[in-house]
Amino acid sequence: MQKETIKNEPVAAAGEELAPKKMTIEVARTQTPMRIDVYLAQQVENATRNKVQEAIEEGRVLVNGRAVKSNYRIKSLDSIEMTFLRPPAPELAPEDIPIDIVYEDDDLMVVNKAAEMVVHPAFGNWTGTLANAILHHLGKDADELDASDLRPGIVHRLDKNTSGLIIIAKNQTALHRLARQFAERKVEKRYMALAWGVPEPASGLVKTNIGRSVRDRKVMTAYPYEGKEGKTAVSEYRVVENLAWFSLVEVTLHTGRTHQIRVHMQHIGHPIVGDTTYGGSEVRKLPFSKSESFVRNLLEEIPRQALHACELAFEQPTTKERLDFRVPLPDDMSAAIAKIGRVQSGAPIEEYSDVNEEIYNL
Repeated sequence: MQKETIKNEPVAAAGEELAPKKMTIEVARTQTPMRIDVYLAQQVENATRNKVQEAIEEGRVLVNGRAVKSNYRIKSLDSIEMTFLRPPAPELAPEDIPIDIVYEDDDLMVVNKAAEMVVHPAFGNWTGTLANAILHHLGKDADELDASDLRPGIVHRLDKNTSGLIIIAKNQTALHRLARQFAERKVEKRYMALAWGVPEPASGLVKTNIGRSVRDRKVMTAYPYEGKEGKTAVSEYRVVENLAWFSLVEVTLHTGRTHQIRVHMQHIGHPIVGDTTYGGSEVRKLPFSKSESFVRNLLEEIPRQALHACELAFEQPTTKERLDFRVPLPDDMSAAIAKIGRVQSGAPIEEYSDVNEEIYNL
């Protein structure tokens, strides 16, 4: 049976040496033949094909007890043993990065995170993250948090390409109390998504399990609700604006699974515009002339999943006061909706397209 994606964790503190980590993967019975370097790059979190090839060349990858080459094609039920050498993590450093602070008190901040900003450091993104910006903003007050933690004060997270509201704790007590609210599902979270098509009915509840895909372990997929695969996931949606070929949809999370909204929107046949992982970035034909030019231009306008965490409501960890925050759509989503609206109104392509149509006729 295929195991979950191998986690390349824990990470050593700065300056410490990391001992090699041994891992084993039993290839699924249903797995199709594939080069082992490609397969392991998919299976091991944060691994790259070059690093995998390096490990294979050094004899740190065995298949059924024997060394192989990078072009070896795995077969169903192969047993793969690996030893990966992981570099120590650099020390998290303060960085003067502008952040949009919506609210702040002695215990917490609420930040309106921009798209493209990574929340906390990880392999490939050691700097330029929200965590680096938080340390700079807090200054000496950052001592209230765990200095060795690469996620200081971060109670929950947003994907890099999802914009919107995120809570940051400023001390350990607030961090634990806020984390408990998330665990007990007392935090209200609402998102806005620009989706392909218009869901029918216009509101509803999506209930599935969500787990890793057996074909690509970096991708999540929907499984039968309360079945054996994955974990239960419940999302409530409501069409806020019918945009003919698109819709602006409000989604309320009742659980917090990885990529939950993105998976559920794909599951009901209305993936999020710009979502390269879950079917939202393909150029689709729409029922009007020159639609291909329009769609290509729209996807250039918003080259990410059009998903925005617009509302958060929770209990202030010390005073117990109920706090509720809402922020408007970011500029890229607003611009995309405006483009769609101009086409709906019958405006000619030339009035909204920033790209020469001839490019698409080559």
